Amino acid sequence: MTNLSTVWAQDWMKNCAAAAHDHRDELIELDRVIGDSDHGENVDRGFRAVVDKVAAETTEDGSTVVDVLKLTAKTLMSTVGGASGPLLGTAFLRAAKAAGSGDLDASTAAAVIEAAAEGITSRGKATEGEKTMVDAWAPAARAAREAANAGRSPAEVLRAAAEAAAEGAEATISMVATKGRASYLGERSVGHKDPGAASTALFLAAAADAASSAVTEDSGNNKAEEA
Repeated sequence: MTNLSTVWAQDWMKNCAAAAHDHRDELIELDRVIGDSDHGENVDRGFRAVVDKVAAETTEDGSTVVDVLKLTAKTLMSTVGGASGPLLGTAFLRAAKAAGSGDLDASTAAAVIEAAAEGITSRGKATEGEKTMVDAWAPAARAAREAANAGRSPAEVLRAAAEAAAEGAEATISMVATKGRASYLGERSVGHKDPGAASTALFLAAAADAASSAVTEDSGNNKAEEA
């Protein structure tokens, strides 16, 4: 099994930035309907800043996963407006605390997702079913732990989390918002996906994609060495 290294964490942030940029208009539209229209712009700006900071202040050999996650948390808190900045910043800060000092094995990868979900829940004082990003983070955390307990690889743990987050985000479409700005709409919020849950699914897919790339690269290196 390929553990998740600093390079994975750096690639995760690059993937998050790409996803936020590519889906910026979609997230803006989702937030326009049930929020204040700024979610797509905020996360796009925030993760672009993260990538710049990570590139400038971390290295493959001299930095750890913890360093990348802490820097991500700090940057998001200072650059992302609205509620998302503190929520995502707390998520990555909690994730950093759960990451330990070295590369991530399957159990630690699950712990990172669990800690991020707990941070979101604690900071936002939200629970599942209220049509928030918790509805993507919570099932992702459960799926990650189940995959780790089943002996899956770190990459498979993250893929399970990403798939559960995507399902959770879709499930918000039929929910009535009872938390945050969308709650002002009441029943009119039904039929619309929560933008925070939608971006969560994108960011966890970004983590899984970075892990899959690491596995592919590691496999290719092993074959080259054998040859």
